Amino acid sequence: MARSSKRAAPDRAKIHDQTLIRGHGGELHQVAEGETPILTTAQGGPVSDDQNSLRIGERGPTALEDFHFREKIFHFDHERIPERVVHARGYGAHGYFETTEALTDVTRADIFQRVGERTPAFVRFSTVAGSKGSFDLARDVRGFAVKLYTQEGNWDIVGNNIPVFFIQDAIKFPDVIHSVKPEPDRGFPQAQSAHDNFWDFISLTPESMHMIMWVMSDRAIPRSFRFMEGFGVHSFRFVNADGKSTFVKFHWKPKLGMQSVVWNEAVKINGADPDFHRRDLWQAIQSGNFPEWELRVQLFDQDFADRFDFDILDPTKLIPEEVLPPRTVGRLVLDRMPENFFAETEQVAFMTQNVPPGVDFSNDPLLQGRNFSYLDTQLKRLGSTNFTHLPINAPKCPFHHFQQDGHMAMRNPAGRVNYQPNSWGEGPRESPEKGFRSFPAEEAGPKQRIRAESFADHYSQARQFYISQTPVEQAHIAAALTFELSKVETPVIRERLVAHLLNIDNGLAKSVAQALGLDGLPKPAPAAIAPRQDLEPSPALSILKNGPQRFEGRKLGILVTDGVDAAILNGLIKALKREKAVHEIIAPKVGGVTASDGSKVAADQMLAGAPSVLYDAVALLPSEVGMAALLSDPAARDFVADAFAHCKFIGHVPAARPLFDKVGIADGLDDGVIEIVGAGAAAGFVEALGRLRFWEREGAPAG
Repeated sequence: MARSSKRAAPDRAKIHDQTLIRGHGGELHQVAEGETPILTTAQGGPVSDDQNSLRIGERGPTALEDFHFREKIFHFDHERIPERVVHARGYGAHGYFETTEALTDVTRADIFQRVGERTPAFVRFSTVAGSKGSFDLARDVRGFAVKLYTQEGNWDIVGNNIPVFFIQDAIKFPDVIHSVKPEPDRGFPQAQSAHDNFWDFISLTPESMHMIMWVMSDRAIPRSFRFMEGFGVHSFRFVNADGKSTFVKFHWKPKLGMQSVVWNEAVKINGADPDFHRRDLWQAIQSGNFPEWELRVQLFDQDFADRFDFDILDPTKLIPEEVLPPRTVGRLVLDRMPENFFAETEQVAFMTQNVPPGVDFSNDPLLQGRNFSYLDTQLKRLGSTNFTHLPINAPKCPFHHFQQDGHMAMRNPAGRVNYQPNSWGEGPRESPEKGFRSFPAEEAGPKQRIRAESFADHYSQARQFYISQTPVEQAHIAAALTFELSKVETPVIRERLVAHLLNIDNGLAKSVAQALGLDGLPKPAPAAIAPRQDLEPSPALSILKNGPQRFEGRKLGILVTDGVDAAILNGLIKALKREKAVHEIIAPKVGGVTASDGSKVAADQMLAGAPSVLYDAVALLPSEVGMAALLSDPAARDFVADAFAHCKFIGHVPAARPLFDKVGIADGLDDGVIEIVGAGAAAGFVEALGRLRFWEREGAPAG
């Protein structure tokens, strides 16, 4: 069906020389011809600045009196009934955090005082843009939210699998999310950023360019929750017993290493199994292969913050690990699934303002706004101020307060006293020694809406991220940008984005422009600060440079037929067990097959319902008789063709060779296609799988 390149005109009428614009209530307001309407609050008050929240000094904290920001976030938090506005599609698990290094020198937080102590935890992974019913493998940021039930209250590290964000000020959060959500007049696309509204906003928001490089990279299509990093995003503070502050950034590093899929694979996985990530986490935990991450912290003082090339309060910037190596202080293990999805995963409430004594905030304006916003969110989603009465949200340490009544209250203060101070000597009292104390940072400056000049470099770290990728990863970024922008109907938006890319990498901009068919290159977008060319690549930013070099935790799909060589099959399974990998047996019929020794081999999947996109590598073990039937089976041809196209390692017995001819790849077989001759060769094939992909098949070296 042909697409119209025209957008629907605003609802307006013309009377004499006045344009009438219809308001939310259906009323018509007069606006002079050619005049842009003034943005107002919902009460009709004109707004002077919709780009910056009100703060004390240009790098100071956000002021509570900012009624425009308050109203904007308040309304945004209450948009969805009843699901989350963002992170609606989520999945969670219980586990524990084990402290492996005491941090008594930098924080009084109880959780870091004793090595070996385990703290209960709940983690929720999610996509950002899609609704509850969307698919798992959308190209999107992944939420990585951790609730630690410490002995001094709940601590929520509410982060993502990407260490930076689209915007610098929380007042713009409703705008970026509105732009990426389904367009309001048509209700689509769902869980996709490939449309005009999103790229229009991005092309008009240069501060988003660093984040765009991450979202267009393979980081946005992870193979599994278990194989992705997590980040706290913002700079926080640790405060020790003497009141000394140390800045801190939080990193979660997966024990099994990082891994992503390729885009064509993601599209097919979404069709074959839209619950791909959920199923993977469920199966891993149920089988006892508990996912694990290291908690690493980047610790730095004010002197480092003053010397660093970028503002540590800017959430669109990171500190390269080569500049400030992270320190491992604990491990997170997920070992139990919820007993009830709704009661736990759906009702869990994360809030950045949930911190224990010894952890404090910085003046990061996005963090300041999140601290203000999340309480509103929980009230709307969970229907009551008493959402902490829900078991998943209740602290596991003793707690005492005078809050009472309200909708759905499940506990109230007992006895006469529900206030303090009181004359009865009853009830809890504050503790200056043990209680939370904010770091007494000195703040000065005029109260104004302003963006610090130190936040103005929008391209240098975007460039650093791009040049830190391998050629394979760079090609994927260019392809992702091309695909996304090809879905944009408005040519000027495509051109604006390419103009930004020229400030990041000239080769990237040319590649995207040519692929889109632009008539030449536009001028580079104006840059408030000229992009730096001297930042060194950061190898830590590449997935492929940090691969696990082992197949542990991955899944091999083994295609069998009647007559499968029992010795080779058993040898392959034993080699996978030694590698701590898993497998699934795939057969033409789910009833299984009979092996060469007469034994019955049960099938986990039927070939027609188990495409190769669901596996990290595949092995083809048909007999010569079984091969004849596979040659006429479209599912078998797709199984092999997709595995080859997606650069997966393919093991095969000699009987499988006719299938390569059938799908037209026999002349292009490479070292990633490994023949398994005899049971002894199975171990060699499994050893080769540690590379995860044979990227040379794409035509570019992996390193």
